[in-house]
Amino acid sequence: MTNEQLLTVFIVDDDDDIRSSLSRALSKRGYTVEAFSSARHFLKEYDHNKLGCIILDYGMPDMNGLELQRYMKEHSMILPVIFITGHGGIPESVQAIKQGAVDFLEKPFRQTTLVNCIDTAFSTVLETQQSAQGNKQLEAKLERLTNREKEVAEFIVLHPSSTSSKEVGRHLGISPRTVDHHRARVLEKMNMTSVTELVDQCVKAGLFSSD
Repeated sequence: MTNEQLLTVFIVDDDDDIRSSLSRALSKRGYTVEAFSSARHFLKEYDHNKLGCIILDYGMPDMNGLELQRYMKEHSMILPVIFITGHGGIPESVQAIKQGAVDFLEKPFRQTTLVNCIDTAFSTVLETQQSAQGNKQLEAKLERLTNREKEVAEFIVLHPSSTSSKEVGRHLGISPRTVDHHRARVLEKMNMTSVTELVDQCVKAGLFSSD
């Protein structure tokens, strides 16, 4: 089973015919599909352990698509949004895209266009998941360091232009030779080959933030 097959396409549309036709068409293409008649129905039934993307009707009553998108963002529900609408305009589409939507499709649209949007959304989900897993692995390696090794690593990451043994040692109150020893141990335990790699990966993962 591929990673894509573990992902789900969620359809939220109050139009029974559109909801059913999209479900059938996407299921035939091999996607796992779950459909809901309203935003509140989706929020009530959604399993947060499931990853995927959401096809969202913009103009639903009670809670419209843009409101649901905003709610999901505020509650860290990581589902890329593909908006569909029968009467949308440029202001609505601009607002949706600004809030992070993958695309804003006006009905009727080609099935291939929707499929391309879904594949783009799935790629985003998988990249985010892989990045999160990589960060966890990096954090686990960081926990192997002694307190002094962490101090050396932190100074190097936060001051990438001041990584000489003399400068690090002066800041931490230890000798350059001791810095060399700790730096070598840090790279060994983190399974890295250079200070540049250490800085790059820690910055990308948001470790040792200066905030």
